[in-house]
Amino acid sequence: MTLILKCLLLCLLILLSRSPALAGDPLQLYDISNRKVVALESILYRLTAKKIIFVGEHHGDPTHHKAQLQIIKSIAETGLRIAVGLEMFRTDSQDVLDRWIAGKMEDEDFQKAFYDNWGFSWTLYRDIFHYARDKKIPMVGLNVPRAITQQVARQGFKSLSPAQKGTLPFVECVVDPEYMEFVKRAHGSHAHGQMNFNYFCEAQLVWDKAMASRALEFLNAHPGFMMVILAGTGHAWKKAVPEQLRQQSTSGYVVILPEVPGEIDDKRVSLDDADYLFSDK
Repeated sequence: MTLILKCLLLCLLILLSRSPALAGDPLQLYDISNRKVVALESILYRLTAKKIIFVGEHHGDPTHHKAQLQIIKSIAETGLRIAVGLEMFRTDSQDVLDRWIAGKMEDEDFQKAFYDNWGFSWTLYRDIFHYARDKKIPMVGLNVPRAITQQVARQGFKSLSPAQKGTLPFVECVVDPEYMEFVKRAHGSHAHGQMNFNYFCEAQLVWDKAMASRALEFLNAHPGFMMVILAGTGHAWKKAVPEQLRQQSTSGYVVILPEVPGEIDDKRVSLDDADYLFSDK
């Protein structure tokens, strides 16, 4: 076989290995600033220029988690040091996450801790957690104890005891009209159905403020890292956790939300809401 023929065969094999049919379809994003569809790989340099990347989800949608994993993989493969911030885990379960990443927990034991923290199926998130463990990517619990947000939603932030407030990284929770309007939009009928809407907004704000603070705590302690934050769309919107991040830090961020026709799509969102949308098609 001639050298030229060998080179041609090698080139063909490389092209086939990169074929979507064999390697999986590359993730496409809708760039809100330019109003056009772009490939994830083509904008990685923009994403990795920021300290934090928010990737929203509808918790029960497996295609959203598949897209989240693609984003995490693409960034990790650049060689940058990344961590994954999780709405799905409380800060008081950080030791569990650390032991998982260190390979000191079996799946069965970790799943028990997962379900203690989160109410959605492990299978939806399994590939993300396995990839992080395999690549030794730190995972950071960002959430507050469920009992606190439930109490705030029922009785308001002022009902918390000094001891309860002491577990939070802030001492006040003031909801302004703009945030209330955002909650109505982002949480839809769930928000409108609350008996005391102001308390519901306070509970959401506790979530948002705490997750922003916890993410910054990790990044301040690990200055060489960037973070991909996985959270429900109601917390990933720019007016939610990202806004609380902006108030506490100058760290740059990018917001990527899933496209949800009639709710989150190119006709209903602007740069005030997100930077990119990904499709679940």
